[in-house]
Amino acid sequence: MVLSDCSRQVVWMHTLMGELSYPLYPVPICGDNQGSIFIASNPVTEKRSKHIDIRYHYIREVVERKLVEIYFIDGDKNPADLLTKNLGHIKFLQFRPAYGLHFFNTAKAIT
Repeated sequence: MVLSDCSRQVVWMHTLMGELSYPLYPVPICGDNQGSIFIASNPVTEKRSKHIDIRYHYIREVVERKLVEIYFIDGDKNPADLLTKNLGHIKFLQFRPAYGLHFFNTAKAIT
């Protein structure tokens, strides 16, 4: 479901950049759920996935149009956890560079 919502944002970005005559390559989307990646990549509807609302199958069309590429990322190495979970100090420091976050010690800057 999150992959589908993210793909909608990517399509919007492709439309905006297309209007500005700035071509975009396929945007990589990383997910840590192999089941959702399989459903997004496989155009066949299976008996086990019939309960999923039809709007969440939109990502299949986006993948087919080559606007996004879906990759698997291990749950322990997913930098999105920094924005979605309360992380311990070690994981926080591990994921912080992926966002370009830098903290400066103001006490040292004054002296």
